[in-house]
Amino acid sequence: MGRILAIDYGRKRCGIAVTDPLQIVANALTTVPTAKLVEFVKNYVAAETVDTIVVGFPTTMRGEESESMRYIRPGIERLKAQIPDIPIVFFDERFTSAIAHRAMIDSGMPKMARRNKAAVDQIAATIILNDYLQSKQYNHSKA
Repeated sequence: MGRILAIDYGRKRCGIAVTDPLQIVANALTTVPTAKLVEFVKNYVAAETVDTIVVGFPTTMRGEESESMRYIRPGIERLKAQIPDIPIVFFDERFTSAIAHRAMIDSGMPKMARRNKAAVDQIAATIILNDYLQSKQYNHSKA
């Protein structure tokens, strides 16, 4: 069994989170500039076994695809072309940035540290991955 890698895709940078090899726990990994995402992921999957890549899918309040998919879709298509053997799935990321900010406040993180957008992106990626893991567990228990 390999890890699951999650990406909170942004115009400037991407938050990255990953599970343990048993796919039980999600942890923040890093933040990479969006321009270096493909290179980072290629290097990561060369060093670690990755079963799936989960990408945050931004939607509107109505559940429709948000405008930011204009730049996310081409970036993910480039990634798919470079690593065609690993499935890439989109997963709803509504409110993850707001939840990440709330988690930072609730954890007692100082105000200056909360301004670190890279930290927010990592936490958002971790939330996306946790939600994905929970949905897999829920769907598996219904079967």
